[in-house]
Amino acid sequence: MAQQEGPERTRHGQEHLTTTNEQGRFCVARCTCGWRGPARRARSQARADAEGHATAG
Repeated sequence: MAQQEGPERTRHGQEHLTTTNEQGRFCVARCTCGWRGPARRARSQARADAEGHATAG
């Protein structure tokens, strides 16, 4: 099932709301802007991907 564990940040006036979603044995980070991170087995790594996306400039 979907989980909303990711950080929520604002970048350059555009709101980037990230979530992590479980897909079988994998976890994927997604953003409201359409970005999608790679499938990860570790939830912590998916959350780190989401945070990196939200803070990237």
